[in-house]
Amino acid sequence: MASDRKGSAIVIMGVSGSGKSTIGGMLAEALACSFLDADDFHSQANKVKMSKGIPLSEEDRIPWLETLRESIQNYLVVGKIVVLSCSALQKKYREILRGGDPGYNSSGNQSQVKFVCLQAPAEVIAARLEMRASAGSHFMPATLLQSQLDLLQIDMTEAIVVVDATLAPQVVVDTIKDRLMLCIL
Repeated sequence: MASDRKGSAIVIMGVSGSGKSTIGGMLAEALACSFLDADDFHSQANKVKMSKGIPLSEEDRIPWLETLRESIQNYLVVGKIVVLSCSALQKKYREILRGGDPGYNSSGNQSQVKFVCLQAPAEVIAARLEMRASAGSHFMPATLLQSQLDLLQIDMTEAIVVVDATLAPQVVVDTIKDRLMLCIL
């Protein structure tokens, strides 16, 4: 039996090192829903490219985003909530992800795909990336931070929730829940 509840996708976005995976995992646990980390969907070629300090091209990014869109759609069509951590740095990338909502069209329908941008000063992000690199726990080097900051677009007409990523992780999660709860019920 299909659920009459609409599904929702909450995309935790921002540059690498902003805390997307940590916050996304915590939020999914708090909401008792599934969590997807977009990094797990990158092709090996994308990971190798980034680990060499080479930014992804549109040809690298678009198939990755389309796969993420399909994953979002799989949750929404069955009325489930999913949290996705994904950089989603530009509006055109977010539009691809919004396309996972079968009822969405860019001419006015409100999407069930909501975006939360984690922001912090560049020096805070750089320090986090350096710490991850020294631990060997991620393929994204700090040298690519500036290319991500250059790509980041926040269009206030998109109703993106912006949260201070320097706050304690639980405070960030609680803030997101408070600001989005009406949207996902």
